[in-house]
This record gives sequence, C-alpha cells and structure tokens, in this order.
Amino acid sequence: MSDAPKKAAGKPAAKKPATRKAKGKVDETSTETRDDAALTAAVLEAALPHAAFDGFTGKVLEEAGRAAGLSKPETARLFPEGPLSLVEAWSVAVDREMTERLQAMDLPAMKVRQRIAEAVKTRLAILKRHKEAARRAAALLSLPVHAGLAAKLMYRTVDAMWRAAGDTATDFNFYTKRGILAGVYGSTLVRWFSDASADEAATNEFLAARIENVMQFEKFKAKAREALSNFPAFSDWPGSKRTR
Repeated sequence: MSDAPKKAAGKPAAKKPATRKAKGKVDETSTETRDDAALTAAVLEAALPHAAFDGFTGKVLEEAGRAAGLSKPETARLFPEGPLSLVEAWSVAVDREMTERLQAMDLPAMKVRQRIAEAVKTRLAILKRHKEAARRAAALLSLPVHAGLAAKLMYRTVDAMWRAAGDTATDFNFYTKRGILAGVYGSTLVRWFSDASADEAATNEFLAARIENVMQFEKFKAKAREALSNFPAFSDWPGSKRTR
C-alpha cells in the first residue's frame, strides 16, 4: 500500500462570500434611494456658491456633482446640456418656490398691479440668497447663442407669475400679458443687479414705475378698442369680444 496521504473526505470548503460583487452592487444603487429632484437640488446647493465666483461652467458642475455624491455619468444624465441645464434647473426651482410663497399670500384681496408687484418682489427675494450667481446666470443667458433658452425660461417665469395672480385669459391677452410682464420683470431684474441698498428701495420704485407705465398703456388700449369698435374694419381688434 502506498504511504501517500489520502485526501480527507467530506464536504468541500465553503466559498468566501463575493464581497466585491456585493460592494459593487451597493455602489451602483447608492443614488437610487434619492430621486432625481433631490439629486438635482443637492447639486444646485453645492454649485451656486461657486457659480457666484466662477460662473456656470463645466468645472463647477462637475465639482458640485462630486460634492453631491454623484458619478460623472449620473451628473451628465441629470444635466444633459451641462452648465445650461444647471441654470435651467435653478430657474425652475426658483419659479416653484415663488409659486409656493405666492399661494400662501392673500393675492385675491389685492389689485392686479399689487399681485404682479408681489410676484416680482418674491422672485427677487428668492434670488437674493445667491445674487451674484443670478448675475452670472443672466450674463450667460444674454449671449445670442443662448437666446432660445433665455426666452423659454423667461416665459415660464412670467407665466407662473400670471397664473399665481389668478389670470384666466385664453384669448390674445394671454400672450400680450406675458410679453408685457417679461419686459417689466426683465428690466427690473437688471435694475436690481445694480441696487446695493439694504432695503432695495430703488428697485421697488423702479418696479412701481414700470407697472404704472403698463397700467397707462392698458387704459389707452381700452379706450382705443372702444373707439375703434364702431368701425367694421377694426372689429377684430386684439382683445375685443368675438362672436362665433
């Protein structure tokens, strides 16, 4: 008989758990417990303080994504247009907060001009937390190549303001109101950027003057519509009632 030792019979040794695979799985799903809205908000919170100094750049977005615990692919998925998507996400978030604040006010008890004034002031109050970042965002959107995005964001903002103010127009006035308010808000925003006073009295006075200009224009338009309503050629004057 051979003296070579025999292999011990019995159950094979238990395999060690595949810790690497399990760990990898955890890493892949670590962000799934937070929805996209929460992730976007986290990136914005990390980005805005840096955007105030460096502007809205790819580097700022990348570092903000890393600070929020996201990988580069995840950051790219949430912000497909890079810094422009970051600006858009911020505008949407500000519009949402503005709407929530306005809904908590007794706007129906106010005159229309007061409702609009409160809407503009409320949005500026929200932006004030990151005023320099707002200036940087406005500068980026002012570039001709970004005119399309600038127009889209402005429309969303003034539409949210009018809806919060209780506007129910469905005719031509729907568009004229938003166009006029875009001019009021846009010019007031520019004035606000240069207002260094604590109470922002200069901005408020500027806003009041712009709204007064609009009200005077609306009065003129109403008188013109009334005067022209007697002429068949002007029966379809914008804003006039049409019979079907």
